[in-house]
Amino acid sequence: MVDSRLPDNIQRAFTKRPDLKQKIENVFPALLSEKKLPNTAREVFIEIADYVLDLRRQIEGATEDDAKSNGLITKKRKLNDSASPNLQEGGASINGPWRAAKIFEGISFSVPQRKKLNLQISSNRKSEGIRATAPNSSNPEFGIPWPEVEHVICLPVPEKAQPQRNFCVFPKGGDGITPVPEGGNQYETMVWAAADTRPKGAAEEEHTQTQKIIERLTSAKCTPQQPDEKEFVSAIAPAGRKGEKAYHVKGFKGNKDGYLFFLPHGILWGFKKPLTHFSFPVIDSISYTSILQRTFNLVISARSSADSAPQDHEFSMLDQADFAGIDAYIKRHGLQDASLAEARRAKKYNVNGVKKEDGGGGEEEDGEGELAKAHKEAEMRADDDEDDEEDENFDPGTEGESEGSGTSDEEDEEEDEGGGGGEGNSDAEEDE
Repeated sequence: MVDSRLPDNIQRAFTKRPDLKQKIENVFPALLSEKKLPNTAREVFIEIADYVLDLRRQIEGATEDDAKSNGLITKKRKLNDSASPNLQEGGASINGPWRAAKIFEGISFSVPQRKKLNLQISSNRKSEGIRATAPNSSNPEFGIPWPEVEHVICLPVPEKAQPQRNFCVFPKGGDGITPVPEGGNQYETMVWAAADTRPKGAAEEEHTQTQKIIERLTSAKCTPQQPDEKEFVSAIAPAGRKGEKAYHVKGFKGNKDGYLFFLPHGILWGFKKPLTHFSFPVIDSISYTSILQRTFNLVISARSSADSAPQDHEFSMLDQADFAGIDAYIKRHGLQDASLAEARRAKKYNVNGVKKEDGGGGEEEDGEGELAKAHKEAEMRADDDEDDEEDENFDPGTEGESEGSGTSDEEDEEEDEGGGGGEGNSDAEEDE
């Protein structure tokens, strides 16, 4: 008769995983009762247990260098706590109970999960951070320790009936441009929404949910970046919001729609995954393409590191009403000139720190912006095309239509510029 008792080495091998040991205890007798090689099955379990015990002895007795060279671990965090993928060197973790955390209940997250969770923001900058937990639970769904936080940005959510703000927290290597630091962990960008109005019946002195979160972040010495009207304000007023200002420009990246925000320390594209944050040091240059009468495209050339080749990120169908403000912003920060990229990378920006009185944006240069020049060139090309049409393609049957309000001329200009693609360049691409 086969002995169905769990061998001692199997029990010792899984002392730190009682849940796994219990599962083995449950299936072990049933497995051995099978007629197909029960003794072989028992030996396989014993060999697995011996291997686990041997690994544990090696890891517990090895130095970090020995463990890495033998392939026992790949990162130091696994040597410290193999069951905690969110443990950082120096003790920073999103796991376990936090003693210095303030909890905001029922917060709507959109990235990395679309879910209502509790937001926890800790003032302990050394060992805690920002995380989301399920109600009545201290186990994190996701989060970022403070040492791994790169940018915290607070932005108005466009096209909402009730004012809201989106908080975007980017980890190191999570901006969509730069890689994760060597030996570091890949945390996910976090985005959550907060109401920017007081609840009904609230006292006038009561702060909004947005204000409370900003105050908590500031008390943790992480003042969120916010739009500044000295930097950029859209020429298009938000729909249904008289007297309010818009700080975004609507556009497309590929087939995904989204919003560009031109901030004091960089340009953000959101709010759908993947979000991208172009901080000034990573921007090599900015140029314009597909200049049409009503829209244009913006191309941001960015480098993941100083010695890497620049990669182009094109944003299309931006409204011409905003070209002057965008061009002034780009000139103010010298982003149109690739020769200034090295100076931007060498400059240290006071991101998420105490804000100075003057934004330090510098004075705007004299003369026309690059977009304005490109726009004039496009108009000149359109005029030349019209002259050619009058000389070579004159059609007496359309004379009455061309003497009207000018709509036909405008459409001709768009056809000449966009290859028959209307306001954008999508049809031109399909034709190609």
